[in-house]
Amino acid sequence: MANQAIRKGKLVSLVYSICDESGRVLEQSDLPVTYIHGGHNELIGGMDQAVSGKCAGESVELELARDQGFGPHDPDLTFTDDIENVPPQFRHVGAEVQMQNESGAVRTFYVTKIEDGQLTVDGNHPLAGKDLRVKVEIKEVRDPTKQELMQEGITGAAPSGLH
Repeated sequence: MANQAIRKGKLVSLVYSICDESGRVLEQSDLPVTYIHGGHNELIGGMDQAVSGKCAGESVELELARDQGFGPHDPDLTFTDDIENVPPQFRHVGAEVQMQNESGAVRTFYVTKIEDGQLTVDGNHPLAGKDLRVKVEIKEVRDPTKQELMQEGITGAAPSGLH
């Protein structure tokens, strides 16, 4: 079977790494992430266009300005409160806190700082407001099965790069 190119409707499996400007790896997926190209899931910052036309075994590297990747850092999504007002299970940096607004929308916040009896949570994506370099290695390109077409999210890790 000939090596298939990525185009709308093809099932694509890939691995990726996201680095900061200095090359430090911020996020990495060694387990393939699988999606249907042109389907419901979109890749961040033009990655869809960057991988389009590529085949299994090829790699793509792209630079994403802070507004292309995970958007700008929104200071309105950062809150600080007395640590005593926070349940004990969330009193450590990195803790995930689910919060719901008045309209019922749920967002994940992360504890980013504990200092002088104050705890700070941030609802921005951890990579928001950063210029990024993304390296993608395409592992597989093929026609999806009927079952895969019916699945909403397909399989693989839950990367931040898929929205």
